Amino acid sequence: MKRTGAWLARYAMEQIGVKHTFGIPGVHNTELYDELNSSELIEPILVSHEGGGAFMADAVSRVSDSIGTLVIVPAAGVAYAAAGIGEAFLDGIPMLVICGGVRTDLEYTNQLHEMDQHSFIGAFCKKTYLIEKHQDIIPTFYEAYEVATQGEPGPVFIELPVNLQLFTGYVDSVAPYQPKASLSSLDQHSLDHHTLGRDSLDQKELDRAVALIESSDHPCIFAGWGAINASEELIELAESLNAPIATTLQGLSVVPHDHPLHAGFGFGPAAVPAAQRAFEYCDCLISVGTKFSEIATGSFGINPPEKLIHIDINPESIGRNFKPQVGVVADAKDALNKLNKLVRRKPISKVASLIHDQKQGYLKEWLAHDSHDKVNPAIFFQSLRQQLPRDAITVVDDGNHTYLTAELMPIYGPKRFISPTDFNCMGYSVPAAIGAKLSQPDKEVVTIVGDGCFTMTCMEISTATALGLGIVYFVFNDGELSQIAQAQEIPYNRKPCTGLNRVNFEGVAMAVGAKYIHLEQHSVVDAAISQALTTARTGQPVIVDVRVDYSKKTAFTQGAVKTNFRRFDLKTKIRIGSRAIKRKVTG
Repeated sequence: MKRTGAWLARYAMEQIGVKHTFGIPGVHNTELYDELNSSELIEPILVSHEGGGAFMADAVSRVSDSIGTLVIVPAAGVAYAAAGIGEAFLDGIPMLVICGGVRTDLEYTNQLHEMDQHSFIGAFCKKTYLIEKHQDIIPTFYEAYEVATQGEPGPVFIELPVNLQLFTGYVDSVAPYQPKASLSSLDQHSLDHHTLGRDSLDQKELDRAVALIESSDHPCIFAGWGAINASEELIELAESLNAPIATTLQGLSVVPHDHPLHAGFGFGPAAVPAAQRAFEYCDCLISVGTKFSEIATGSFGINPPEKLIHIDINPESIGRNFKPQVGVVADAKDALNKLNKLVRRKPISKVASLIHDQKQGYLKEWLAHDSHDKVNPAIFFQSLRQQLPRDAITVVDDGNHTYLTAELMPIYGPKRFISPTDFNCMGYSVPAAIGAKLSQPDKEVVTIVGDGCFTMTCMEISTATALGLGIVYFVFNDGELSQIAQAQEIPYNRKPCTGLNRVNFEGVAMAVGAKYIHLEQHSVVDAAISQALTTARTGQPVIVDVRVDYSKKTAFTQGAVKTNFRRFDLKTKIRIGSRAIKRKVTG
């Protein structure tokens, strides 16, 4: 049979369950967009910027079972989308990046958008493909989907030349997608464990893990995003061992905040008090689905016990920063299921009551903080949590507001909190919330975003307006890049290039068709949040301009700063300290 490449690509995307694509049409993908417009299963979404489209696709993969998919133009489109693709790569999020390509049937070079895209994008994709004939289109799409979702997930790039899209070509058949069937055509030796993972657990390593646990008095659990689909198994293990659970930032939603053994974000010097106290006597750490990266460890300030068990699907992550006694390369759900059958119950201790008391004490400390005429973050988050349903999705960006949310906003279910983490890209949350709402239309979606991050991508709210997506954007407005400004203040006694240019957020709301609400004082917090959520339920986006008080620092910020300062040699400490004192005195 003869089919155009665009038709074959559309068919393949329908087969693998793509529900939305994000991007901007251009001369190298108009034929594909025309096919997508005819699809009854896929909705192509026009975005304002390919970077925003990539963040939307990232969020789709994080909060749903569908794979986030980009359809973009070559060169400029790839460059603009690179931030979101990189975020997905470092955070282990599956994504399909489908890019038009220059004509391969011409003798001429220097075509519009012609460049070696694979060298550029290959550094932050699991695999890249250049399709050369019609017969390869469907098998390549199926294989790319498998690679993106297997092992540690990540983005995969497909270049589909415009001439293949436009013209018809012979294909033997149009086969429906069969999970993993396409892998039979792969050269298995050409794909490493990062791509494929392992199919079976190492029983010897599991037995060694059980032996370490059994010989310990105070086992603790540290969980990351890799455990997001193993929440029940993780809780079962924790309850059997009476073990407190701390999470990474990205893994914040792995365990409900109100579970008695949920200690909070992080452990060690940069953790909340409940986690610091609960892990104080940890003599065996079971880490699941985390790379022990910088944010997760408070700038590598943690001190894991000698009995460290590291479970991760990517063997390259195990032992990279902290050497475990036992490394188990496996999917978290599989490994925890096996462990739960092997470990014996430990006696009940007072760790749950300790966690409860420490959480209450930390909240009271924040509520008692005098924010003067600004909004106390604890009062804000307490009201927001009370007014949101348990299954609401909270999307955050990169900044001081991120750690305030992690420490003060309870999250009650898996995939109900998403954030840019290891790539740590500012501007993530505005478009990511759109992807989250599109893929979970029955869930309420709110965004906590700093004013600096907001100005990067705020015009993408016009996409939410066009689609009738009621998302609330709470903009923490303090006029600074506050996370960096706080890091500058003590050592430098000045804050270069972190003061923001004034932006009229009410004008932004008017421009993008959103409702604007100004939230300036404690007394109107409840009413402002209620008005915002009520408006969003009608399908209109809402921008809430929150005059936030950032004067009290988070536990994370305080701990990470101290950790980094302690690493300096004595001469550097003296130089930085004396400079800060001199500038204080001289003004």
